[in-house]
Amino acid sequence: MSTISADSISTCANCGKGGEGDEDSIKLKFCAACKLVKYCSRECQAAHRLQHKKECKKRAAELHDELLFKQPQPKEDCPICMIRLPSFEKGYKYKVCCGKLICSGCIWMYYTAVASRDSNQLCPFCRTPIPETEEELIKRVMKRVELSDAQAIYELGCHYHRGTHDLSEDMNKALELWHRAGELGSVDAYHNIGFAYMNGDSVRLDRKMARHYTELAATRGDAKARYNLGFLEVQEGNWDRALKHYMIAAGSGHSASLDAIKELYMEGHATKDDYAKALRAHQAYLDEIRSTQRDEAAAFSDEFKYY
Repeated sequence: MSTISADSISTCANCGKGGEGDEDSIKLKFCAACKLVKYCSRECQAAHRLQHKKECKKRAAELHDELLFKQPQPKEDCPICMIRLPSFEKGYKYKVCCGKLICSGCIWMYYTAVASRDSNQLCPFCRTPIPETEEELIKRVMKRVELSDAQAIYELGCHYHRGTHDLSEDMNKALELWHRAGELGSVDAYHNIGFAYMNGDSVRLDRKMARHYTELAATRGDAKARYNLGFLEVQEGNWDRALKHYMIAAGSGHSASLDAIKELYMEGHATKDDYAKALRAHQAYLDEIRSTQRDEAAAFSDEFKYY
């Protein structure tokens, strides 16, 4: 269906007022759900609801899926090596001193070089000394939180969730921080909120809310959330929708999604070409994020494994 521009609709769908050249022309507003029609007032929208409901629901679902299955933007580049950051947290670390995400390869190379000549541990990017106490670390996190740093707010929520760094375990506080971080752009925060609703972790079990927040995370590039959506679709027997989710996640480096596509193929719910396409997309992702120093870091410890 082609997109309807705002200029192409000049009259209220219910009463016909507001047309060009009409002496009584007034500002019209699109139906927020479908963007197919305009109304001059809430009263006209309510009066037209019964007639418009079926078409509205159909188009709203189409708009939802257009956004849901849109290829997400890739993660930013590491500010040191300028290679795309991996999709998964083991492949990078957040530095609370400067608010940067540094890839595991650059962290590894810097610290191995420093260890040979200097016992002082500094941030690979800004050269600020690493916090030596839990208290100092939290103070730095709080400074970044005051600056509305989404990643810092997300990480503080994780500390409350786990009760780490001398903070008491408080899931309600964690959820509050994750909501704030999500609104500021943290995809990991939305993923965690969705997971909490899925498992009833300090919130009521709510499949609808779980899907809502998981979709928010997935559309913003979270491969784990995308995989979870695919799994939900498999449970409901929606094989085509599951495949779409798994394909996007596989192209973001999610190996479990690649395995899921293989399973769909073996069960007759996906084609050989689907699986081959997923393999190529997964390999293209690995080629884009791979570097010698990242491989060396991953070989040294699983802590640095980036795919």
